[in-house]
Amino acid sequence: MSLRIAFAASSAPIAQSAKAGLTRRYGDHNEDGADVIVALGGDGFMLDTLHRTQNLPAPVYGMNRGTVGFLMNEYSDHGLPERLEQAEQEVINPLSMKATTQDGGEQRALAINEVSLLRAGPQAARLRIIVDGKVRMSELVCDGALVSTPAGSTAYNYSAHGPILPIGSDVLALTAVAAFRPRRWRGALLPKTAEVTFEVMEAQKRPVMAEADGRAVRDVVRVDIRSEPSIAHKVLFDPGHGLEERLIREQFV
Repeated sequence: MSLRIAFAASSAPIAQSAKAGLTRRYGDHNEDGADVIVALGGDGFMLDTLHRTQNLPAPVYGMNRGTVGFLMNEYSDHGLPERLEQAEQEVINPLSMKATTQDGGEQRALAINEVSLLRAGPQAARLRIIVDGKVRMSELVCDGALVSTPAGSTAYNYSAHGPILPIGSDVLALTAVAAFRPRRWRGALLPKTAEVTFEVMEAQKRPVMAEADGRAVRDVVRVDIRSEPSIAHKVLFDPGHGLEERLIREQFV
């Protein structure tokens, strides 16, 4: 029995062209009845596809028609069913974010890569960090801070000088963005089960926004973050090119 493949593509012309050619060659099924979903684009589109299809049983196999493509496989229009049959699966649990705003509202979102807080005005943010109900840092003055999963540790976290985490490490990275006080604080490694809370001090004078994989919430006063084990994103990679190999390779370039 041949694989039922559903193709999804970003709006980029190169991705749309790839989808048209692959559809002609292999057909195109509805996502809810497919054995595998093939995402064509860059990492941003891959994240969008994973979020959008998180309740479907089919795993997602990405092919790079974007820029970096850390979560993607190399693009080729040849032998796709064979590549899909041989692909190795990684399971990623996202982070859940509950952001409380100055007007008392709450917004929730999921993040496969990271949840970040960033100053939204000219002055540095003042954050209090609470882990599992205990205040661990009474004041962090910074441009922002983030909590990253292992899958997202080579993205914004790495740019902010956070550590690269092995995919099976069951830890989260808490990383400061341009910390001013304490100036030398570079963050912390926390168990995957940890619940992290950021409280925004002087929120009106020093406004802060929160983001979960690019989904922004402005004027936050409190952000609660934890891993969400009930959601498992299934991502396929070509043999020898999975996330564990990519994370190790990234540290030697």
